[in-house]
Amino acid sequence: MAKIRIRTALPHITRIWQDRALSGHMSLETADLYTQICERAERYAQIHGVLCFDDFTHTLVQAFIEAPGNDRHQGLILNPAAGTQRQRRAGLQALFTEARALGYTTAAPLVDLPPIPRSPRKQGVRLDDDDIQQLRFHGERGMPATRHAALLALLLAGLTTAEIAKATTADLDLDVTHSTVWTFGATRTHRRHCPLDEWAARVLLLRCHHLLRTAPPGTTQPLVTGATSAYRAQASVCTGFGDIARRSGLATAQCRVEPRDITRYVARRILEETGQLSEVARRLGLSSLDSAAALASLDWQSDETDTA
Repeated sequence: MAKIRIRTALPHITRIWQDRALSGHMSLETADLYTQICERAERYAQIHGVLCFDDFTHTLVQAFIEAPGNDRHQGLILNPAAGTQRQRRAGLQALFTEARALGYTTAAPLVDLPPIPRSPRKQGVRLDDDDIQQLRFHGERGMPATRHAALLALLLAGLTTAEIAKATTADLDLDVTHSTVWTFGATRTHRRHCPLDEWAARVLLLRCHHLLRTAPPGTTQPLVTGATSAYRAQASVCTGFGDIARRSGLATAQCRVEPRDITRYVARRILEETGQLSEVARRLGLSSLDSAAALASLDWQSDETDTA
């Protein structure tokens, strides 16, 4: 059988990933990330004289995984972080798995690669009301020209990072008495209206005025990030939250604070206010009560068993 060129097969494989993302079997962010990695790998291989799947060697895979790259400001990174290396490895693994399934190759150049070491996981935190106030205070720095307060407001409304990455000024209904933000959902969350508290409505209104002040009439603007790909947009949201967490002093060398910690805080607050696990699921766009219980730190099945 004639050797199949990577460049020839790559568009077909990436379309398969996009179709899976649209059907909910893969996240759009993962599909975008794998596509970007594989396109870079194809160019890297071409530079080294490799055009076909069958000629992609173990040595070339290792060299690509460890190759220098650029940070989000286009600065040179000579030694990519372990997380970046794992992403490159996962993208190439997905590419060759798909290529073998389609009969393009029998090559498996990643089979015997050594594991990429992981740094010890930092201790997590359980955020309380005082922590949220700290985050709000530091999120307001530079507002409304900076995005941090708007990003935090959307997290506290119950949106995920993927949903925030797609949020625009058109999704806001900043009514005087009942302000909400609309989200179209993401891979694991449903579309819904999320209520905004007084602080969130205020900072989002200021952000809207700032973004639309010089925009053509009738246009909409992204609230937090203008990144074009789903993966880059979500990564941008996570980076922005990391900035707030570090400024507030909550994220340190020993302790990590993630957007998911905000979602857990919101889930606990909803459960405390309503007493309804179904309301936690509805507000966060979840289809599973088990997922809602996990976010709200509620071992509800054990409670039912003990009662019985």
